[in-house]
Amino acid sequence: MRRTPEAARENILAAAEVLLVEHGPQAIKLADVAKAAGVVHANVIHHFGSIAGVETALMERMIRQLADKIIVGFNEQGASPGFGAQALFDAFEAKGVARLAAWLELTGEGRRMTLVREVVDEVVQTRLARDVGVEREKIIDFILLNIVLAIGVGLFGPTLSELLGRPSERARELALEMVAGRITAMGSKA
Repeated sequence: MRRTPEAARENILAAAEVLLVEHGPQAIKLADVAKAAGVVHANVIHHFGSIAGVETALMERMIRQLADKIIVGFNEQGASPGFGAQALFDAFEAKGVARLAAWLELTGEGRRMTLVREVVDEVVQTRLARDVGVEREKIIDFILLNIVLAIGVGLFGPTLSELLGRPSERARELALEMVAGRITAMGSKA
C-alpha cells in the first residue's frame, strides 16, 4: 500500500522519535531510521534531504505539539498561571526533547529551527488576545526564560540534583519557583 507524502513523513518521524526516546539523539542515523520506519534509505532522503533534516523536522514536530497543547490550555477557562511553563518543563523532560535540542545546537543545526519563532509568536498572540496586561516584549522574554530553564532542567536537572545530594526533582522545583516569581513580578497570569 502506497502512503501519501504526509503519511510517509509522519511514519519516518514516528520511527525517529522512538529511536530518540530509547537511545538518544546519537541513535538517529539514516540506516536505523529507515529500518525502524520500514522504508529504504532513499525514502528518508527523498522526504527530508538528510538525517539532519529528519532531526530538524522531528524537533519542529515536537515543538508544534507542545505549542498546540499550550495554546489549547490558554484558550480553555481555568488554565492556571504557570500552565505554559509546566507544559514546557514536562515536554523538555520527556521524550528526549531537551537532548535533541542540545544535539541540534551542538551539531550546528540549531539555526534551522525557524519554527520556534513562529510558535513563540502564536503563543504571544494567544496571551495578548486574553489581555493579560503584559507587553509583548515581556511575554517574549518570559518565554525565552522558560525555554532556557526547561532545557537546562531537561538535560541536567535530575543528575545535578542527585550529585548535590538533593532529590532528583529539586532542580525543576527551583526553576518553577523562579518562573512563579517572575509571573508575580509581572503582575499577570502569564
